[in-house]
Amino acid sequence: MAENNATDITAWIETKIIDFVENSPENSLKNDAKEPAWDSPLVGFSRGDDSLFDELKNDIGPFYWTPAELFNLAYPERKVSTNELAVISWILPQTLTTRKAHRRETSHPSENWSRSRLHGENFNELLRSQVVEWLHEAEIAAVAPLNMPQWEWQESQRYGYASNWSERHAAYVAGLGTFGLSDGLITPVGKAMRCGSVVARMPTAPAKRPYTKYNAYCLFYSQGTCGKCINRCPAEAISDSGHDKKRCAAYIKEVTSPYVEKSLGEAVSSCGLCQVKIPCETGIPKVSGNHAAAAPE
Repeated sequence: MAENNATDITAWIETKIIDFVENSPENSLKNDAKEPAWDSPLVGFSRGDDSLFDELKNDIGPFYWTPAELFNLAYPERKVSTNELAVISWILPQTLTTRKAHRRETSHPSENWSRSRLHGENFNELLRSQVVEWLHEAEIAAVAPLNMPQWEWQESQRYGYASNWSERHAAYVAGLGTFGLSDGLITPVGKAMRCGSVVARMPTAPAKRPYTKYNAYCLFYSQGTCGKCINRCPAEAISDSGHDKKRCAAYIKEVTSPYVEKSLGEAVSSCGLCQVKIPCETGIPKVSGNHAAAAPE
């Protein structure tokens, strides 16, 4: 399709996503203060034939979907090729109020953070469905990978816990951020966020990635400094060697999830202490001389 058509479609869907997040009453922590779960989102796009998707599959494991594989799974009668597809990715940033509350915690998640993990992720699921619906109304076939019944957790021989589609990795391909020592995605609005994605049969320009390394924004990897997320982890699941997924998951299952259940009435997989009170909490950290950016207090 013509390049201007691709620009028109991506601009239209980006506007729809931003407007929905900023104005939907469902974007809510569902607390007495009626606070929103998320700030205004970032939206990015990548092509289904981006070589990084094949690299991810080779790196993570054969179970990991490429955009064409998951789309053809959802629409087996269509059998599209990779160059017909686009991946729409978005970042939902935590609000300042939630981040401030979470900075004060050292062993358990704040109530606001747990509400964003529960009610905010419910809104993210709604957003995924809404994006698919908008595209269908425009006669564009689309699917939200995490809403597919075939989406599931897997075991990567190299990385342990993994899944057949990662929204953080989709955002990385779209140019929205790179990974840090804790495996979190460092974005222009910081690491305190959640991701979403939809795959659609629509034109889009190749992703513009302002980085060439998967960990370019992390001060530990790029400068040999920082490591603030190590001390923020109550499970001691982050070290100079990276993120111990099993230790992290065990702490959430045994400590934080039961803790949250007592206050919210639901066992929520909430922690995220490593995402705040660090230099990359609110953006891509800047380096001045030999000193890294300070962590928010």
